[in-house]
Amino acid sequence: MRLFVTGGTGVLGRAFLPLARAAGHDPCAPTHGELDLFDAATVINVVREVDAVLHLATRIRSLDQLADLDAWRDNDRLRADVSSILVDAALAGDVCAYIQPTVAFVYPAGGPTTEDTPSGEVLPTVRSALAAEDQTARFAAAGRRGVVLRLGLLDGPGTGNDEPVRDFGASLHVEDAALALLAALTVPSGIYNVCRDHESVTNRRFSTAAGWRPQR
Repeated sequence: MRLFVTGGTGVLGRAFLPLARAAGHDPCAPTHGELDLFDAATVINVVREVDAVLHLATRIRSLDQLADLDAWRDNDRLRADVSSILVDAALAGDVCAYIQPTVAFVYPAGGPTTEDTPSGEVLPTVRSALAAEDQTARFAAAGRRGVVLRLGLLDGPGTGNDEPVRDFGASLHVEDAALALLAALTVPSGIYNVCRDHESVTNRRFSTAAGWRPQR
């Protein structure tokens, strides 16, 4: 498949792109200097020729900055505004799949938690993740495949977390997240939790649909 990938130089992108190429896909992952994701006209031209879009671009801050809304503003724009631009571009072309990773800590504390559990009152810094999910649903409502992966808090190389952080009910090694993105290219539209086994957030729906299991 011809893939358009945002955030190719980020933590997820660096883990995903080698896997995509090894699986026989042809990813296009322009850097920030090569493509302005807020330039809708240019994005339309780039996305027109691909089969799937994976919106991995974020600007995640450290957990001790959760209360600093200004620090997260760029991340909010990348999730909410760019997802809208990308979905518009994908719908204007022949894109068959749109993959949007978000976060698994949109649920109320406690468990067990499935995708059918309503999201709780989320932190202001997480609202843009739900906005990005709404854009994915808009893509799916047009008869295409729109897939949201609610990832556990990442650990592993480049994440700043050497060990799993269990505070949010779901954790995930970045390499398992990359494998999940690859598997998401074939699953039906919907929202899927992607995290380690035996946490308060269950990964059963995605494991069943994609044949994916966390390895780390």
